[in-house]
Amino acid sequence: MSRSNLTLRLPEVLLSCSICPAMKILVLADIHSNWPALQAIDESFDACLFAGDLVDYATDPIPCIDWIRRHATASVRGNHDHAVAQRVPVRKRTGLSRLAAKARPVHWELLSNDYLRFLGRIPVTRRLELDGRTFYLVHATPRDPFDEYLKQDEEGWRQRLEGIDADFVCVGHSHTQFSLDLGGKTVINPGSVGQPRDGDPRAAYCVIEDGEVHMRRVEYDVSETIDQMRACGVNGDAIELAEHFLRTGGRLLPESNGADNGPAS
Repeated sequence: MSRSNLTLRLPEVLLSCSICPAMKILVLADIHSNWPALQAIDESFDACLFAGDLVDYATDPIPCIDWIRRHATASVRGNHDHAVAQRVPVRKRTGLSRLAAKARPVHWELLSNDYLRFLGRIPVTRRLELDGRTFYLVHATPRDPFDEYLKQDEEGWRQRLEGIDADFVCVGHSHTQFSLDLGGKTVINPGSVGQPRDGDPRAAYCVIEDGEVHMRRVEYDVSETIDQMRACGVNGDAIELAEHFLRTGGRLLPESNGADNGPAS
């Protein structure tokens, strides 16, 4: 192509780009091996960001991992991904730790070394640009990427994000859905796909289009998840806890007496 031809065509290229539609970015977190919940999300997207915790609690990790490997533009490792990959046993027996103690050995039976290596090699943080905006991904907080719980606390997030240069900070871990505008930075927790804890049992996620954040929910068949867990050998009080928790959107059974419902380590 000659230099003159290139010069003549340049305005046409710029005009074409100026009318391109904005990207549709799907943001997910905390799938926790709940394939029926992930499968229920029927959204088109141009990019997918995953904020960690693919596995544990439910017992269908392979299709969930395969989906993220195939579709995620960027992912970060959650505390449960790390624990499963490193074969960390569950030591606590209170709250949801009882469920993780039953589900985690199932993962070690189902997942080949290739899957475990994949989980263990997911980066802890990611920074990338999409659609002219900068995104920073971490599962919990930049101060403690695996374990710190921080919900919709404006001052707390301002402190944690000092020195983080990003338009959007995408997190998970708390299993609660929120968007927090800090003036120049927006913290997004899309909520949990596979184990919501905000009183709404529907699978949670969010979509970003042209800088606008849209929080969304979708119903899925909880019975399918519970039946699959039973088939994998999860039973007794663990399956009772799982069913109650999934159907109520995160309430512990009364006999748990307020026991810790945070992540099992």
